Amino acid sequence: MRRETNRSFSAVPHPPYPVKPLLLSLVFILLPLSAATRAQQPSRDPHAGLEPIRSYISAGWDTLSRSLSDCATFSDPKLATAPYLYLPADFPTPAAVQQLETRCHVQVKTLPPSADHLGKTGAEAINPPGLLYLENRYVVPGGRFNEMYGWDSYFIILGLVRDRRIDLAQGMVNNFLFEVEHYGAVLNANRTYYLTRSQPPFLTSMILAVYEAQKSAGHEDRAWLAKAYKLAVKDHALWVAEPHLAGSTGLSRYYDFGDGPAPESVKDETGHYREVVAFFLAHPELDHNLLVRRAPGQTSPLTVGSTYSLQVCDVARTMTRPDCTVATDVALSSDFYKGDRSMRESGYDISFRFGPYGAGTHHFAPVCLNSLLYKTEKDLEQISSILGLKEDAEQWKKRAEERKGNIQKYLWDEQRGLFVDYDFVNQKRSSYDYVTTFFPLWAGLATLEQAQALVRHLSTFEQPGGLVMSPNETGGQWDFPYAWAPDQLLADEGLRRYGFNKEADRVSYKFLSTVAENFRRDGTIREKYNAVTRSSETQVTAGYHMNIVGFGWTNGVFLELLRDLPPELVQKLASEQGGSASQTH
Repeated sequence: MRRETNRSFSAVPHPPYPVKPLLLSLVFILLPLSAATRAQQPSRDPHAGLEPIRSYISAGWDTLSRSLSDCATFSDPKLATAPYLYLPADFPTPAAVQQLETRCHVQVKTLPPSADHLGKTGAEAINPPGLLYLENRYVVPGGRFNEMYGWDSYFIILGLVRDRRIDLAQGMVNNFLFEVEHYGAVLNANRTYYLTRSQPPFLTSMILAVYEAQKSAGHEDRAWLAKAYKLAVKDHALWVAEPHLAGSTGLSRYYDFGDGPAPESVKDETGHYREVVAFFLAHPELDHNLLVRRAPGQTSPLTVGSTYSLQVCDVARTMTRPDCTVATDVALSSDFYKGDRSMRESGYDISFRFGPYGAGTHHFAPVCLNSLLYKTEKDLEQISSILGLKEDAEQWKKRAEERKGNIQKYLWDEQRGLFVDYDFVNQKRSSYDYVTTFFPLWAGLATLEQAQALVRHLSTFEQPGGLVMSPNETGGQWDFPYAWAPDQLLADEGLRRYGFNKEADRVSYKFLSTVAENFRRDGTIREKYNAVTRSSETQVTAGYHMNIVGFGWTNGVFLELLRDLPPELVQKLASEQGGSASQTH
């Protein structure tokens, strides 16, 4: 049996480039009551220990819900602009929307034909930006994320289904179908500045989660499934055509249609791009033409982004301001911004997985995306079979097998025993260990031997608080030492799919107990956790620095992981929270 180890910071392997140090957060451990003290306590309901966190999650579905009847829906914490609502170009103005201008002081506009679908060039010219109309109520992640997100929503929907809020879950899926029909595809989120990119494709997984929940409740709706199927096919088409193709690999890549700085980054991640420039100036060996320089006196613009001045200054020896001479101006290249935007489509922003600050994201065929597309194609095979579309089912089966073959060819590293990303520009596999290596287990495309190899690598990611994103400490929130709910769930379900229940129990318990311990301490559930210190305190230095309270997908994942935990571990978790439980569902 492999011995479980918990690595300290000093044992973390060095990434292939210099990184910024992170400070460890202090962890305050709440000691349990002694047995004698507990004996003096009145007897509790066996579910009492988990009831506070379960109540928080249950109430959170309503707290985090948004609809056009709620004026708070229109605020955008990422941009300080007046509220605007944009309707699809092909959609008549509903009567309820006409009242918003008076009741919520919202200006209602219609998208111009040049910007009414994802990928059209006019999207970046929409000014002022605003919320995109959706028909149904939806759950937002929380905090700065006050809109419906493409991949967050899958994990939120799982939680809603688990809490028997099927109507709300179906309404969210219907909103995504509306996006595909009227905006061209599932969007990063329903804001105008997200009309340039999508997010990791979970649409068919959402559709099947709702359909199967309805069926279990005795309300199977094949007519709804048929409509969903047609629109899911349309959404899938985005990923299997240029510019989302990863060269000649037969695989797909993330690619944002927009150019220049991401609007939400400029407004909400103060100084981020300046920090990126400083990093590449300090590490010119990693530049790879990501910086553009302009000599003094040159007047032509460098790129569509900001320009930064490099100066040579005397060393200050008194209170007098030192004299400085401008040496050159520098800016980030258009290719950097394309990679930065594409990284945001991937959902993993910010990580150094695709090069420093994700600058090379659009040069890779990622294991996460292609596993999701394999899963999508298998889902479409399943749905078309349910609907009696035999020819469709055969075609989807064939397409899934082709993708599986290409994943095995390009993304499986036999020597290392890991699924990795593939740099199709330089034609080489990535050496960056990342927790998405477990996605093929979740999708069911790995062999048993590959699953066994991945399990042997659990120690690369396993920490006291669950699975860390990578062993590389970069300052990015999607790298060491952080654990995120969606990757915990997909890895957990992947391990269970291949029979590694003991390992899944262990790592999922670590994450669940971390979330529960921090909830016991401050009464909140957060966006991410420090997997080393088991704390919600974070020291992110790349991108936005907050740890948002809410938090939609952590709520949903908590319920899903809890469902799969053996009764004795559920009881242990409840006991740590102040009670005991044999089962919570």
